[in-house]
Order: sequence, then C-alpha cells, then structure tokens
Amino acid sequence: MKMKLLALLFGSALVLAACGGDDNAGEDTDTGNNDTGTEQPADDENAGGDTGAVDTAAAEKIYQNNCSMCHGADLSGGAGKDLREIGAKYNQEQLVDIIHNGIGGMQGINISDEDANTVAAWLATKK
Repeated sequence: MKMKLLALLFGSALVLAACGGDDNAGEDTDTGNNDTGTEQPADDENAGGDTGAVDTAAAEKIYQNNCSMCHGADLSGGAGKDLREIGAKYNQEQLVDIIHNGIGGMQGINISDEDANTVAAWLATKK
C-alpha cells in the first residue's frame, strides 16, 4: 500500500514539474503545421481590448515547447484542461495572468512576457 501511494505521489510530482519548464529550449520542434500567416481576430472576438495580429506559427511553437505536455499537442487536454475553446472564457490579458501565475491545479509557467503574450493572443482566438 505504501509503495502504491509513493508511486502515485511521485507520478503526480512529475506531471506538475513538466508543466513548469522549457525542457525543449533550443530544440527544433516542428509541429508539421506550415501555416506561417497570422490570424486577425474580429473586433467582437477581441475581448479585453487586446489589439494586433496573432503570430500563429510562433504561438504554436511556444505552446508545443511549454504547454503541450499537459494540455495536449492539439489543445484537447490530458493532465491539463482542454484549451480548444479557452478564448470563449478568458481574454488575452486573463490568459497571460494564468500562464504566469497558474490557476486551480496548474502552476505558473516560467516564460517571458513576450512569449506569454504571443501564446495568450493565439489562445484567445480559440472559441
């Protein structure tokens, strides 16, 4: 019984630790998506007054390097929440705060403000 509990605690610690770091820094993590364009959300989709185009390719790369291990390569979730429609619940500013500080069981992620804004702008379009 103690071994099962220890294994469960160790496994949980590994999952939580994986969400907090950039283990792939400097590695080429091509997602196979050749979309190099930008998405321009409509005014009504731009909740919170955020402006500007979304650099989809950069956002997807940052996401794959920092978030996909918990939230899935396709945003569908796993250890973390499903993010496919996260923009319907949170705007870009709120998402930046969640990325840096965490929410619920998610710990904050240690990435630059620029990277957090890039990912948050992209996630805010997911509705």
